[in-house]
Amino acid sequence: MSPVAEAVRDGVLPGRVWLYANYHCNLACTYCLTESYPGAGRRELGERRMLALAQEATELGFTALGVTGGEPFLLPYLPELLARLAGILPVVCLSNGTVFTERRLERLRPLAELPAQIQVSLDRPEPDANDAMRGPENFRKVVDAIPRLVERGVRVRIATTVQAIDDEERERLCGLHRRLGVPDADHVIRPIVRRGRAVDHGLGVDAGPADLPAELTITTDGAFWSPFGPTVHGGRLDTDLLITRTTMPLRVPAAALLRLVEARPPGSDAQLNIQ
Repeated sequence: MSPVAEAVRDGVLPGRVWLYANYHCNLACTYCLTESYPGAGRRELGERRMLALAQEATELGFTALGVTGGEPFLLPYLPELLARLAGILPVVCLSNGTVFTERRLERLRPLAELPAQIQVSLDRPEPDANDAMRGPENFRKVVDAIPRLVERGVRVRIATTVQAIDDEERERLCGLHRRLGVPDADHVIRPIVRRGRAVDHGLGVDAGPADLPAELTITTDGAFWSPFGPTVHGGRLDTDLLITRTTMPLRVPAAALLRLVEARPPGSDAQLNIQ
């Protein structure tokens, strides 16, 4: 068993490896970590590279994959790629939920038979409040897409990212996701992190290595401590959570991350277990 596999088994390292598939997006959300928008540089990892990383991740002893962006579903090959990734390790793919055409939904149908989830962003139970942060018509498109995914057997997870939410609004939101076919176990509420575009709007909580789980995250720019690490502000990549510029072979950044984690003093586990 490799040192990484032992660390994952013993809970020293989280089991998931994150892949930043791209950085461009059809939206420009107020709190976006990567300042993504339609005109942003694509910075794609690419299909072959993601498959190679996934294969090495399982060989090293990692137990799951995460795919994020940008909006990953802007990549034309993504539905079939997710099925291939799920054939290697269980995968969750993050999405804003607004680009699910009928054709794309049909191409996702094979995921129903695989260990795969699509995590869709839905922040508020009413359109105006939700769309204020995410853009016009976001709410309508998301609540239309979720049941269509569920009908095809695709497991959907809902992520709510907010500055604050009171009990009454939370219950309205939970009632909504239950009606859409998503159970409570697949709904997470997490804080805005003060990185990326959130900095300009004075939103979110500060988060560094002491706050974030050490989830190995691979981008075109290098390997990072967390999926909250390769953020962009003022058009420039943040490198405070950069581990190595080397991403392949994956064992290089994996070993570097493990060394950093093992060097932490006892009792310094992450305080913000953001999912």
